[in-house]
Amino acid sequence: MAEVDKSISFDGRDIRLKVGLLAPQAGGSVLIESGDTAVLVTATRSAAREGIDFLPLTVDYEERLYAAGRIPGGIMRREGRPPEKAILTSRLIDRPLRPLFPSWLRDDLQVVAFTLSMDELVPPDVLAVTGASIATLIAKIPFNGPMAAVRVGLVGDDFIINPTYAEIEAGDLDLVVAGSPDGVIMVEAGANQLPERDIIEAIDFGYEAVRDLIKAQQDLIAELGLEIVKEAPPEVDQTLENYIRDRASDEIKKILAQFDLDKNARDTALDVVKENIATAIAELPEDDPIRVAASTDSKALGNTFKDITKHFMRRQIIEDNVRVDGRKLDEVRPVSCQVGVLPKRVHGSGLFNRGLTQVLSACTLGTPGDAQNLNDDLQTDQSKRYLHHYNFPPFSVGETKPLRAPGRREIGHGALAERAILPVLPPKEQFPYVIRVVSEVLSSNGSTSMGSVCGSTLALMDAGVPMIKPVSGAAMGLIKEGDEVRVLTDIQGIEDFLGDMDFKVAGTDTGITALQMDMKISGLSLEVIAQAIHQAKAARLHILDKMLQTIDTPRPETSPYAPRLLTIKIDPEMIGLVIGPGGKTIKGITEETGAKIDIEDDGTVTISAVDETKAKRARNIVQGMTRKLNEGDVYAGRVTRIIPIGAFVEFLPGKEGMIHISQLADYRVGKVEDEVAVGDEVIVKVREIDNKGRINLTRLGIHPDQAAAAREAAAVNR
Repeated sequence: MAEVDKSISFDGRDIRLKVGLLAPQAGGSVLIESGDTAVLVTATRSAAREGIDFLPLTVDYEERLYAAGRIPGGIMRREGRPPEKAILTSRLIDRPLRPLFPSWLRDDLQVVAFTLSMDELVPPDVLAVTGASIATLIAKIPFNGPMAAVRVGLVGDDFIINPTYAEIEAGDLDLVVAGSPDGVIMVEAGANQLPERDIIEAIDFGYEAVRDLIKAQQDLIAELGLEIVKEAPPEVDQTLENYIRDRASDEIKKILAQFDLDKNARDTALDVVKENIATAIAELPEDDPIRVAASTDSKALGNTFKDITKHFMRRQIIEDNVRVDGRKLDEVRPVSCQVGVLPKRVHGSGLFNRGLTQVLSACTLGTPGDAQNLNDDLQTDQSKRYLHHYNFPPFSVGETKPLRAPGRREIGHGALAERAILPVLPPKEQFPYVIRVVSEVLSSNGSTSMGSVCGSTLALMDAGVPMIKPVSGAAMGLIKEGDEVRVLTDIQGIEDFLGDMDFKVAGTDTGITALQMDMKISGLSLEVIAQAIHQAKAARLHILDKMLQTIDTPRPETSPYAPRLLTIKIDPEMIGLVIGPGGKTIKGITEETGAKIDIEDDGTVTISAVDETKAKRARNIVQGMTRKLNEGDVYAGRVTRIIPIGAFVEFLPGKEGMIHISQLADYRVGKVEDEVAVGDEVIVKVREIDNKGRINLTRLGIHPDQAAAAREAAAVNR
């Protein structure tokens, strides 16, 4: 393929597309660049495997640390398991790409994106999303694209397309919009309690740029002499499907109209119908075409049954405006909340129930040393002080499966809930704890990620975290048949599974903090998105009201088992003194007091211990070691050792000076032991600090008022 370069500009920032330069044996490849960030994206197609009844699409985003001029850590000194950000980027590429493939496609597809170079200005993730569309088109894979994505930031009152890392950090919005020629297909955002109208305007602003990128792709494909592939679906014998429909339709319709059935009862009833049809097929003569077709395609019954269920569920919503559980389109399922459900050994806990969805969230307060180190990925951030982890065990949906490490879905849901909470956490200066929340999904019937947001808010407030405002969330769904559109509030599992949209919106009573929209259709208009966002606000506030009836303000105190943190500031030049050679000094303080000490480069020292008295003891030692002394200062100290020419006195924690024998009294002293013994409390004054930093003390010339003040200060510090 001939090399082709193409550029498109947004607000003075160029995106460059290079085709035909790299990866010639991939089905399709493109090098997409902006600034010094360059991402290679490839798409490859293989023949379908036997027995596959779904689209086997794999999307992998890989980070190479050479892209930022760094060498990986660890023994192997090479990249290992993908970091969380890489997994989230893989999902970001997959979500707008997957709905655009034809529903009948069963070929193995793989999209691989490598960040080959990255500067400190341009994030590579949205480039990879657009690159995936270009690579797919070049690979001649059937695809209802092009598709493109941009990031929208908000700095002051101005929206910015593809902001830099610094602009994202300084702004109140980090929004990714992906779209096709048919409309918006994916939205992902974190926001600082922005009102709904601002979010809607930002999506509209972003989609305008998406259209420009779509046009650039169409022009590029034309320059390459290619056409966007539109293959016709394979012909399928409908005999078996018609047989199943004739026998299942009436029964399925009746079951879906029984609004008093809960999820388990409905699923059981549907399974009985399916089993009866399977039995009827098995009783047909062996040479009957229907039985032969069923034995040839073992999944035909399940797939057809799903299609019939989907048809009647959707028709019931479109025609009757009623859902399978009898709710109105904008009605939230029953909500209940509890806090403190776990013993206080767990620093905070919250149980959130909405319908059959149940999430238990547990909050743990840690020290600054517990922050997550991010040095082994390409992120500009070095650490995280708030972590949200989401677990989805198989029993939550009544299944049995081996327990494995968190998958992409768990990581994605945890990141969304984390994003929803971050804007309302207190600043580090006010609340220096590292915070971890774990959400355990104990029962799932739709929108467990938003259940995690609600459960996390309850757990954080129960733990005494002074949140700026509580956060709740709701998931919206969509049924679209032709021009008929219905937006559903608080979707349950069947509506998510058989519907067209999963739109999660989280926020406070002031505004939105996070949202995520995924589609199963090829695009959605801004008008429908706006309706969903406004409808979500009513649901969000309804749920928030239920939460506040359980706990309306954070606990005034943290759990007695949470570490007590004391923070002081020292001169950065004193950090080495506190740490000591090879960490000897700081280890000694920890061993002596039982407290943990974390020191930052700016001189912030955080001291932690479950027993506050231990933390105070360590704080006093650090303060004593780093306090600047002045000649004439008076202290109460204790004699630590005696030598022939004087006595050593610890007058501040960790700081000693010597009283020469001539300074012990205002008369001649024959032996030091005649005046003081080890362990004696003495009042001393700083007489001199010599050029080697040695401190010389005296007991002479101390006013009684100075002595009294020194004793009082020493008593407080103990």
